[in-house]
Amino acid sequence: MAAAHYLALTGGVGGAKLALGLSRLLEPDQLRFVVNTGDDFDHLGLHISPDIDTLIYTLAGLCNTETGWGRANESWQFMTALSQLNGEDWFRLGDRDLAMHIERTRRLAAGMDLTHVIRELAGALGVRHPILPMTDDPVRTTVDTAQGELAFQHYFVRDRCAPAVTGVRFVGAEQARLSPSLSEALRDPALAGVIVCPSNPYLSIDPILAVPPLRAALTNLQVPVVAVSPIVAGAAIKGPTAKMMRELDIPNTAVEIARYYRSWIDGFILDEADRALKDEVQALGLATVVTRTVMVSLEDRVALAREALQLIDQPS
Repeated sequence: MAAAHYLALTGGVGGAKLALGLSRLLEPDQLRFVVNTGDDFDHLGLHISPDIDTLIYTLAGLCNTETGWGRANESWQFMTALSQLNGEDWFRLGDRDLAMHIERTRRLAAGMDLTHVIRELAGALGVRHPILPMTDDPVRTTVDTAQGELAFQHYFVRDRCAPAVTGVRFVGAEQARLSPSLSEALRDPALAGVIVCPSNPYLSIDPILAVPPLRAALTNLQVPVVAVSPIVAGAAIKGPTAKMMRELDIPNTAVEIARYYRSWIDGFILDEADRALKDEVQALGLATVVTRTVMVSLEDRVALAREALQLIDQPS
């Protein structure tokens, strides 16, 4: 009998922390990551995949641990030279990181699909766990704001999430298809459960769900799906989640995240700071665990990963 395996849905920095913990508990044939590509964009003639690269660098032990993104021990001579030429320097590309974007762009231009490009680049850096994009087709997140529609990276990086958000769209999602590798992972009879990492629900998880066949597959799974709250005591550990919730008139509590997910998840993990909310989450029909979800150390990441796996094994 094949060993049980799990899928983990993740975005960038916050999700990658739990992803690292999961990778320390599960072997490569037991764990696959499904990553948001709505953040992908073309910049300076290069195909940039921020969430995928953050996960690759994290699993490879190459990530800048101070920022949570980019490579450690980075240098910035390219950006300095670009600034001198009055080029677009708002999106920082380090010298080492630049190699990833150039090589990905070259392979895509040669006709390779994104799934295989990721497999080869991640493997070259020593990453053993499979990393699957949510689709090989282009899906681009756009943010509706009080100043008009913005491409995601313009909102997130260039404008530093300052504009008030009025809505989010995922251009191309309706036409997007599942890759054969992801379709196989979802149909695998050895699939034991799915973990939704503590990524932004609206900017990291929703793009994944916006791909119709992927949402249908996740909704109809006959195995437990558990999610970790990205909101702790009314605040986001990383990124603009809480700010977006306020602007969209959504109470910025972990209960609202659980309510947002409840149609397709079975279990929910709250931080100790939100213990008082446990009964409200359980009232939504979700198995609920309270534990430490703020991941500072590697031990924190592994401990939270273990809690998520235990909740899958005992979802009720």
